[in-house]
Order: sequence, then C-alpha cells, then structure tokens
Amino acid sequence: MSDQYSKTKVLITVMTYPHPSRGYQELVCTAGITEQGEWIRLYPIDYRYRPRAQQFRKYQWIEIELLPYGAGNDRRKESRKPNLETMRPLGEPLSTKHGWQERRHIIDAMPVHTVKRLQALYDEQRVSLGIVRPSKVLDLEIAPADPDWKPEWQAVFSQLRLFGPPQKTLRKIPFKFSYVFECEDNDKPHRAMIEDWELGVLWLNEVDRLGDEQKAAESVRHKFLNELCALERDTRFFMGTVFPYNTWVVLGVFWPPQENLESSNVVQHSLF
Repeated sequence: MSDQYSKTKVLITVMTYPHPSRGYQELVCTAGITEQGEWIRLYPIDYRYRPRAQQFRKYQWIEIELLPYGAGNDRRKESRKPNLETMRPLGEPLSTKHGWQERRHIIDAMPVHTVKRLQALYDEQRVSLGIVRPSKVLDLEIAPADPDWKPEWQAVFSQLRLFGPPQKTLRKIPFKFSYVFECEDNDKPHRAMIEDWELGVLWLNEVDRLGDEQKAAESVRHKFLNELCALERDTRFFMGTVFPYNTWVVLGVFWPPQENLESSNVVQHSLF
C-alpha cells in the first residue's frame, strides 16, 4: 500500500455538526464529490480550528492531498485521510441562480438510490455515502437528547482548556431531529437522524431569536419539513453511515426547485 499523498479536487457537499475529539478538540464529518464523479469522505478535519484561509463552504471546490484507501482506521470505501496543511478552497461556492444549475450539474449526475439499496451496497461493497430521493416525506420528529456532553467529553474539554490551544465554544444540541420518509421500493417508513451542520446552526440562531429551546426546535422542524421538502422542491438526502456501524443518517439535504412540477414524485404530507 502506498503511503504517498495524491492531490485531489473535491466539491464539498456534506458538513456535519461538530463533535468532540481527544486528538483534534473537535471534528466535522466532511464529504463531497471528486472531479471524476466519485464520493469521498475527508476525515479527520478539525474545521473550526483551521486557519480562516482554509475554511471552505458547502458547494465549494477545494484542493487537498489525500492518502489512499486503507491508510487510516476507517475502512469505509469512500474514506480518505487528508493532509490538512495542503487544504485550499478554490473560487466561490457554486451558485443557486438559474434553478441551482451549477449545483445540479454535479449532483444530477450522481446515482440516486433507495435506503434499501444503499444498505445492500454497504454489505456488498462497503459503500457508505449516497443520495436518496424520498418518494414521500412523512414527518420530521423531534426527540429530547442529553443537554450536556458526556462526562468523558467534559473531562477532555477541561484538559484541553488547560493544555491545548484556545477552546471554541461547542454547544450540545438537546434534541435529536429525524426524518421519517418512504422510498419507492418499500412503503414501510424509514427513520433517519439528521446530522447536518446547517440544522445545528439554524437551531442555535433560533434560540437566540426566540429565547426558547423548544420553540427553536419547532422552527427548525418547520423549515426542514415544510421548506426543504416542499412540493416545489426536488428534495434529495445526502446519506452516510455512522462509523463503525451500518446505521444510515441524513448528512445533508439537496433541495433545488423542481424542473417540472408535474413530473414530481416527491409528495409532502402537510401537517399544518
């Protein structure tokens, strides 16, 4: 196995809410699509602790050196270990103008699966990233979660404050948000947690605006259910597995306007 890095261009499509890390203070699961149209996961990336010049945005191309498959502990098919010092954003994020044409040019060329098919691909080929177009979005559930980080992470934070670089605030979101949806090959609903950083940021902003955590959660629910999954949107979920388990979660949502509303097969059940 070669231990040589190779320079790669990646369009970033997925960034999850940060989680604590002993070695990196915190990590963000980051994934995207290469120039060759292949899914790739960049791990580890301590995004908020990178220099500002290295802080890319979603739907922005970056250039980075990556080790070949198998160089790290994560043996999922798409995972690559990056040389973070070589990470460089390229240009501006792709635009949403003209019906998201720039973004659709890349995303529309990627295979679309059902959850059932993705699970089979994981078993067959260790595929752990993919796109799902739900046939029906039923709900977005909100469940309470522990409002505080586990004691082991609090201990890590305390240690880092004493011996590490300046610590950035990382608030624990006291809710779990999950899409409930159907796929065309199975009328039994799927339930998948949403790990999207945009959801976390929206909740934090809504807490500041509304002054109430539960009201902020309901506001997030309304946007992610009634706007991102509206009839006029061609909604797709970027999905991936949670290491080391074959548990599929929603890592991000792609929601361009429908090119032809009459041919839409995405049905939104109105709850309001």
